[in-house]
Amino acid sequence: MKFTVPILLMTWRRPLETSKVIKALSLVKPENLFISSDGPIPDDPIENKKVLDTRSIIERDINWKCNIQWLRQEVNLGCKLGCTTAIDWFFQNVEEGIILEDDTLPHPDFFQYCQELLQKYRTDDRVWCISGSNFQNGNWRGDGSYYFGRFPLLWGWAGWRNIWEKYDFELKEWPILKDSEMLDFIFNDPLEKEYWSNIWENLFSNGEPDTWCYQWCMKCVINNALIATPNKNLISNIGFGPDAAHTKWEEEPMPIDEALGDIIHPTFMIRHALADQYQFDYKFGGASIRARRNIPARIKNKLKRLLNLNNLN
Repeated sequence: MKFTVPILLMTWRRPLETSKVIKALSLVKPENLFISSDGPIPDDPIENKKVLDTRSIIERDINWKCNIQWLRQEVNLGCKLGCTTAIDWFFQNVEEGIILEDDTLPHPDFFQYCQELLQKYRTDDRVWCISGSNFQNGNWRGDGSYYFGRFPLLWGWAGWRNIWEKYDFELKEWPILKDSEMLDFIFNDPLEKEYWSNIWENLFSNGEPDTWCYQWCMKCVINNALIATPNKNLISNIGFGPDAAHTKWEEEPMPIDEALGDIIHPTFMIRHALADQYQFDYKFGGASIRARRNIPARIKNKLKRLLNLNNLN
């Protein structure tokens, strides 16, 4: 069966990781492939070679018949502008599609999952994004193959042009939001409110970090958007390390789960608040922050360790 859903692959300077992603794409052989390639950092011959090597590998490894369109940048635009420009370009050419980066390795079932949900929710403005990642550590949410969360998980995702057009690159609504009471209505957890407020304030005031995804998160949250999230993880981020734009630390890639299988749609289109809370606590670090701030518990744990040490002696 031909896979007709358009796919955008955003690349930069990682030939090895890019080759692995293309190998995953070859299993479904998409007919329409859009390739964006950010440019090298100026006056850096090593960077330039990595970028050119990545482009050469793309041309070598895409060996099935498909329509390929390129967006090659001459200089490095960075994550924020480079990715935004690439996604804008993609949705100027297609009504809907899948977005992958050069370090997001998809399970084969990811493509069918995206294809089916893109069609099912094409005219439903409540659903803003189809995510491929799952950070629930095996906890099944709801009665379907996927549940609805609050935050878009963007290590492999799919969406629609008419929704992406709402994207706010500059976070223009943040000053209004932070001075209103709406954040208290959005976040029941004060720590989560503080966490995201700090991120959006730093991004708005200082332009840091160099990213596009926190803007999309805020836009989804303030519009009460539903994010389709699979109950099995369908994406492995293989990009941790020194060549990454943000995840420069060493970390084992999160494994891809076994096959998702035939899609069972959830009975209710309701945000799963428990899943969102778990995700904040155990993916975004909420539980660790709480533990560090709990002074009595820290003192108690320290005393326990000292008592155990004395008993050993």
